[in-house]
Amino acid sequence: MSTAHGHSTHSHCHDHAAASSARRLGLVLALTATVLLAELVTALLSGSLALLADAGHMATDSAGVVIALTAALLAKRPASDHSTWGMRRAEVIGAALQAGMLSIVGLVVAVRAVIDILSPSPVAAAPMLVMGVVGLVANVLSLLVLTGGRSDSLNMRAAFLEVANDALGSVGVVVAAAVIALTGWQQADAVASLLIVALIVPRAVSLLRSAGGVLMDFTPQDLDLGQVRRHLTDLDGVVAVHDLHAWTVASGLPVLTAHVVVTDEHYAAGTTADLLSAMQSCVAEHFPVRIQHSTFQIEPTGHREPVACA
Repeated sequence: MSTAHGHSTHSHCHDHAAASSARRLGLVLALTATVLLAELVTALLSGSLALLADAGHMATDSAGVVIALTAALLAKRPASDHSTWGMRRAEVIGAALQAGMLSIVGLVVAVRAVIDILSPSPVAAAPMLVMGVVGLVANVLSLLVLTGGRSDSLNMRAAFLEVANDALGSVGVVVAAAVIALTGWQQADAVASLLIVALIVPRAVSLLRSAGGVLMDFTPQDLDLGQVRRHLTDLDGVVAVHDLHAWTVASGLPVLTAHVVVTDEHYAAGTTADLLSAMQSCVAEHFPVRIQHSTFQIEPTGHREPVACA
């Protein structure tokens, strides 16, 4: 005999968050695409690598926001028998793609910056400064739009990270332009690019690691399965816990399953319903990661798992 249970209390909240995320991302995409075109033209006219690097980040941002927007829209699709969790993992895939693109752009800019430090090219500071200020204003506006939704999912966190890094890039462009205008030191442009890369790549790698952990079905980072097993085993009537698994389907959706062996007395007395409720409450309330979707198979001590055919 086995008893299993799973429930959801977050579907309405998730739908609202997904719709809000899509609206925020649409506004940010419009701002980012507009500034991207202006930066590309100005970078080509001024010869600024920092501005071109910032335009590259904006291009990555635009592509990233498109990915994030697509993922947010897919995540709104309802679950079905064919896709029992819906398309919610699209958010995690979108975050991984954004982080990967951001890392690649950062490495390419770093190589080009080193070359320019060794052999600097002339840079027109005035248009570089103007465009840097315009980009910074646009990025600040985008950050204000995204701030309220950045904790909704890894997807939104990735979009916020990209725009935040781009804002830092705009600051670097402004500072480099000012240094060139005041001192004539052309390498300031390449140095600013390297500083931008140093800020971007570690954060992108961290986000990529988080998204990869979800895609690989790793145990949620803040959940100690050993502690979960001890808590469950301490419940009255529980003999052992095995086949304990926990993973994250999508942001804010941790899941846990386990086989729980109970005493023959508890099994025969029909008290497993109370025990099941106790286990569900345990994993939903006692740990840093609160698991609302849990499935437990309750087994008597004499139960034997089926042997898989070779």
